[in-house]
Amino acid sequence: MKLLGLIDRDDVSEKKNAGKIRLIDLIFPPHYDFYGMLCDQAEITAKGVQVLLDWLKTDDLSDPQTLVVIEEEADKMRYAMEGKLLEAFVTPFDRQDIYSISRQMDYILNYSLSTALEMRAFGVRTDEAIVKMTETLNEGTTILAAAIDKMRFDKKAAESMIQEIRKREREIESMYIESMKHIFAINDPINVLKKREIYHHLKDAGRTLGITVDILHRIILGID
Repeated sequence: MKLLGLIDRDDVSEKKNAGKIRLIDLIFPPHYDFYGMLCDQAEITAKGVQVLLDWLKTDDLSDPQTLVVIEEEADKMRYAMEGKLLEAFVTPFDRQDIYSISRQMDYILNYSLSTALEMRAFGVRTDEAIVKMTETLNEGTTILAAAIDKMRFDKKAAESMIQEIRKREREIESMYIESMKHIFAINDPINVLKKREIYHHLKDAGRTLGITVDILHRIILGID
């Protein structure tokens, strides 16, 4: 009975301490470096697109395992940031924009991985259009990562990169249209369908890059 009493007192003490911790959390809510988290995600997004480009240039349709790992790592980063968004009392800019830009960067990697996986599954070899669209996407995501890195301390420098990123989006769209024009002239419907699927993933990645930079521009304009 004496031992039970000690356990009961310990349990009450733990509950009191837990209550104090919760009160402290309310008075002094946790602060998170959302700038840093977005920088990290932008960098891994650019890295993933570079890995896709390197994989394409081997043209051996090998298992794109490195890209799979990068995409999974980026997912973990995004999920962790979403959890911190729920906990954070204040954010450096609109939390919906933080969520949205993170989600759009994730889509870019998703489309990149789908490109590699479906090329391998469908037996689609690398061609000039695929490489050029990926090179342009790579340029765009590299500039995007640099702009996100700069927006915290030099928003003018970050804003100056916006048009360069949009230019890459437009170039990918133009390449897609031109590439589709060429493959529709091929008398091989199955090959046309396969190539169209791959081209469309890269077009979608470019379109998502455009959505991402629009959100980034809104964030930059709202920074005091």
